[in-house]
Amino acid sequence: MRAFEALESNVRSYPLSLPAIFTRARGSLMLTDNGRKVIDFLSGAGALNYGHNNHLIKAAITEYLASDAVVHGLDMATPAKREFMETFNSAILRERGLRYRFQFTGPTGANAVEAALKLSRKITGRKNVISFTRGYHGMSLGAMAATGNLFYRRASGVSLADATFMPYDGYLGPALDTADYLRKVLLDGSSGVDAPAAILVETVQGEGGINVASKEWLQSVQAIARDVGALFIVDDVQMGCGRTGEFFSFEFAGLSPDLVVMSKSLSGYGLPLSMLLIKEERDAWRPGEHTGTFRGNNLALVSATAAINSYWRSKTFAEEVQRMGEIVRSRLEAIASWDAGSFAVRGRGMAFGFDCQRAEIAEATTRKAFEKGLMLERCGPIDQVIKFLPALTIDLETLNQGIDIFEVSLAEALRETRPDLAN
Repeated sequence: MRAFEALESNVRSYPLSLPAIFTRARGSLMLTDNGRKVIDFLSGAGALNYGHNNHLIKAAITEYLASDAVVHGLDMATPAKREFMETFNSAILRERGLRYRFQFTGPTGANAVEAALKLSRKITGRKNVISFTRGYHGMSLGAMAATGNLFYRRASGVSLADATFMPYDGYLGPALDTADYLRKVLLDGSSGVDAPAAILVETVQGEGGINVASKEWLQSVQAIARDVGALFIVDDVQMGCGRTGEFFSFEFAGLSPDLVVMSKSLSGYGLPLSMLLIKEERDAWRPGEHTGTFRGNNLALVSATAAINSYWRSKTFAEEVQRMGEIVRSRLEAIASWDAGSFAVRGRGMAFGFDCQRAEIAEATTRKAFEKGLMLERCGPIDQVIKFLPALTIDLETLNQGIDIFEVSLAEALRETRPDLAN
């Protein structure tokens, strides 16, 4: 690792918690340069929902590359783009009774968030955006202004304006409905909160600690957006593409957002691709008004099409994700029962957080897990939550092996940090 330490910027993060050189990967396994196998419960921070080097998707990529078809084409019309849009429209949108236009932004989720905020402000003529406590939307300035984490906000070096934070579902405890509070503030002309251009929400906050919003709360927030003339935006960057058990994370609540932000696993293969879905009546852009060099990488569009055709043409895949998710929940809740006052499990589909309450327990557990062959990361306000994002295609044996490693690692961490809980 000496070359990385000498040449790469101090800003690198994953090599510090995952100190290894990874050479190969397939499915839910990664191989280091010294031949060690590691089970991957990180999945590229949610960018590898279908696992590493998925052979169904790889076949489409290699065939496309071999044909000398267009890979980079700005936003020009290509067969790859047409096939993706038609496939997504028929297999995903129409099946769910949704109608959207496609805007291909720069390659990251933050690029699509920026486009969503910019379009909302253009449509409404307003500046303010409502975001939520512990939300995360990206590292560019507009997206960061709507991100709650102080560690990231401090690094911006400038004032982050035109965003107002409201309490997320459950933030003030189970007895208080924060949607009622939001409605009262936004309908009160003397609340001091400017009328918003948009309300931006994650149905499950990934980086914030796997905080799960209820169906009723999300429906209320969407209704509030309509009542105050704001666009309702769902950030589905990490929780979309099946992560919560359905293709869109908002399906369970019957929502119909004005704008949907997508990236990460959209390409199906870890290739950079992001997209903003825009309701037809909200498509107020003029040609070239929001642009970028790397819009809709054609190779990523090919892999995205292959992912949809391989996994989303029937309900079987979603049902299997939900079934596997219940296995994860059951096992994690059994582990949390060691001390119900110290641990909590949250999540939907195949996105789970194991809240250790204390950052040192979570850190020791993930460190020991990696030493034993399991890749996990932490999230939450003080990194006290261990995040579980296994590939949606993981087999049951590998899934259980990974959870076994986590269980042993947590027990060892408790012997060091909480001997009263060790057993």
